[in-house]
Amino acid sequence: MSTRDQSAGIIDISLQPGEFHFAGDEARIRTVLGSCVSMVCWHPALRVGGMCHYMLPYRAERRMGDLDGRYADEAMAMMFREMRQIGTRPEEYEVKVFGGANMFPDHHRSDDNVGTRNVEAAWGIVEGHGLRCVAQHTAGIGHRSVIFDVGSGNVWVKHRPLLAIDGERRRHSAASGQALARAA
Repeated sequence: MSTRDQSAGIIDISLQPGEFHFAGDEARIRTVLGSCVSMVCWHPALRVGGMCHYMLPYRAERRMGDLDGRYADEAMAMMFREMRQIGTRPEEYEVKVFGGANMFPDHHRSDDNVGTRNVEAAWGIVEGHGLRCVAQHTAGIGHRSVIFDVGSGNVWVKHRPLLAIDGERRRHSAASGQALARAA
């Protein structure tokens, strides 16, 4: 979904799981993550970039046909295709990685959950393609709101961990002092 902020001329894009968007400096891309991961790619000279929101590290069974943004490798293949279509190479971009939380810490070990596997997939892509990761906010417990301003390359992250209260997990309230952190 996208909307335009008429006063600033900014197009605001909200990513759902399995989606990606690549845009110029007029865009702001946002998403909300739990165990999913977003990889943000930004070209500082051209002020273009994109964000993907993938759910799983890879597809269990490879199929012929269209790429599917729900999987890390395929989401980034779509991102790389966009980069090449405008005459740029993936290694020219700054990469930032977010998400991969353990959303069910009472049921899954911290090293054996989908969030951990999603973060490992991100690092595999970064290393395998010779990318330069300049910022990250990954793992932990809880969800994150992520906003990427394509014009500046800035990414803001708001992390809301889950807390144990009377044996149950509950989200932090907005009044708990959670601040918007800038991932430069």
